[in-house]
Amino acid sequence: MNKNDTETPIQIFKTFLKFGLNAWGGPVAQIDMIRHALVEREQWISPDKFRRALAVYQALPGPEAHELCVYMGMVRMGRLGGLLAGLGFMLPGFVFILILSALYVRLGADVLLPIFVGVAPAVVALIVRALYRMGRHTLDTPILWFIALASCAMTFAGVHFLVVFAAALTMHYMDHAWPRPVMLIASAIIIAGFIASTTLASPTVPLSVLRHGGLFIEGLKAGLLSFGGAYTVIPFLENSMVGLYPNITMQHFVDGIALSSIIPAPMVIFGTYLGYLVDGVGGAILMTLGIFLPAFGFTLLGHNHLEKIIENPHWHGGLHAIAAAVIGLFAVTTATIAQQTLTAPIPVVLALAALASISLIRWKWIIPVTLIASGCLGFALSL
Repeated sequence: MNKNDTETPIQIFKTFLKFGLNAWGGPVAQIDMIRHALVEREQWISPDKFRRALAVYQALPGPEAHELCVYMGMVRMGRLGGLLAGLGFMLPGFVFILILSALYVRLGADVLLPIFVGVAPAVVALIVRALYRMGRHTLDTPILWFIALASCAMTFAGVHFLVVFAAALTMHYMDHAWPRPVMLIASAIIIAGFIASTTLASPTVPLSVLRHGGLFIEGLKAGLLSFGGAYTVIPFLENSMVGLYPNITMQHFVDGIALSSIIPAPMVIFGTYLGYLVDGVGGAILMTLGIFLPAFGFTLLGHNHLEKIIENPHWHGGLHAIAAAVIGLFAVTTATIAQQTLTAPIPVVLALAALASISLIRWKWIIPVTLIASGCLGFALSL
């Protein structure tokens, strides 16, 4: 493909389908693959324009690699190109997770349990590393650390995440308007009040709603709230689905994270698996539509406007405060999963070994290889 050529819709779709088939190694590797192919080699846009687009999508919720694909397709062939690029990039992951979900349901968790006994500690390691990396990049000022810790405390106490976000924004703007000691005292009062009032927790929803429009809403919520990286979708789905939807236990939840981590796809494709467990292929499609709709919509309908907004420094602090609050939510979910998974010395050792492996070895296959190796080891230990 030459930079002076005009692609057909089929060529656009095939280009991004190839990216989707090679989307290993998480968002950093996926973005680097797109940048190398379309910016350095094909020169669809300038490196500076690519950096600006990346900055926009890093500040917005959703999988930034997928959003960049939609953006690059739109640059090349308008909104049709963006739609085809996004569909091409997400299709392999959707098909792979659908197949794995069907196998998981068909074989049964009990049959697969010996394998997942080893995989589960590796999943904990994966989540811990993601929490560390996101926290390191996000929590770069004392106020953001304070917001993250406050968010963690409120989430642990059962405060609804929307209230947590409102508190985060309040603390951020108070920090800029009030003297620091006054802000800290006022924040402590606000946090205590929110913890004492947990009536906004998600109510029980009728099964008929859960199986239909509710799954789309759950997916949409995950797609709209995954600030700071695709792994931040985990606390929202854990909070609103585990124990509330049929067939979604914490064991199923952790198993799904493992399955989603061994295929080439954005981490948010994990929601497709949850939808399948609740209501088969129909549930999987509803969850997937909800999760990826914002990623398409932000770009196809409003990229230019969003770019202007993100460049406005008045918005930066609020976005950073929300990102810090999400880190707090994520920390609680990480602790919950670890508490329920690392219940004996062997899982702890497996988790530490997996954490060392994925942290020290720079190889795009290291995550799926580590998960598979942990599964095999867990199976051997169970014999």
